[in-house]
Amino acid sequence: MTANEKKMLMATACKVRMNAVRGVHAAKAGHPGGSLSAADLFTYLYFKEMNIDPANPKWEDRDRFVLSKGHTAPGLYAALALRGFFPVEDMDTLRQIGSHLQGHPNMNETPGVDMSTGSLGQGISAAAGMALGAKYQKKDCRVYTLLGDGEIQEGQVWEAFMFAAHYKLDNLCVIIDNNGLQIDGKVADVMSPYPIGEKLSAFGFEVAEIDGHDFQQMEAAFGRARETKGKPFAIVMKTVKGKGVSFMENQAGWHGKAPNDEEYAQAMTELQAQLAEVEGM
Repeated sequence: MTANEKKMLMATACKVRMNAVRGVHAAKAGHPGGSLSAADLFTYLYFKEMNIDPANPKWEDRDRFVLSKGHTAPGLYAALALRGFFPVEDMDTLRQIGSHLQGHPNMNETPGVDMSTGSLGQGISAAAGMALGAKYQKKDCRVYTLLGDGEIQEGQVWEAFMFAAHYKLDNLCVIIDNNGLQIDGKVADVMSPYPIGEKLSAFGFEVAEIDGHDFQQMEAAFGRARETKGKPFAIVMKTVKGKGVSFMENQAGWHGKAPNDEEYAQAMTELQAQLAEVEGM
């Protein structure tokens, strides 16, 4: 990865965070914490990794992305908007009646959304089905899905993992956003999923464990994923919930709460400063 490429990704990730917070503030509802922890991942997928065409969102041979933790839609929408699937200004309509940007992704309404999600644990099953379908159709497209670390407490997730390994879905890349927090507190206290990487290995996955805010580590992990044959690939990302906004970082209370006007102003000031620092590198 060149220095300029890394700089572009870092700047874009700042903008993803800003627009995710913008949408949640405008809606006075939503899920900022997990949107911010996954902002770097959304940026990498849509601006480097995935084979997509914003001018043709339903292109048959595109790569697919399933947001299994569908409540973090604000982060996904921000990335899609910045990538050109729809105007960035649409973020101001988040969760409003008549908007195509609802609280959870809707594949029938939002350009760039490949699967309607929201019920935790189900998105990974849809992604595995997409990957198997692509195999049967002999298509080269890849399928990516993002799960929360609280979400993997769901039993259906592990059934889908067994399915993916059984059918040798090497065109499937599962990403776990391991920010350590869920709505009720620390995942380790609610229902510990650890050790995540070892469990995925035992279920038949090739696994990479990375810093989910480091684009070079992402590049290496996704490179390994494309090279792995005969088994699915999983990336366990260690992240910070609320990343980029000081008062949201590592706070379970910001799982599903909108900032008020004062908090919004502070968040945007902090993110603007981060963007200016990146652009000045």
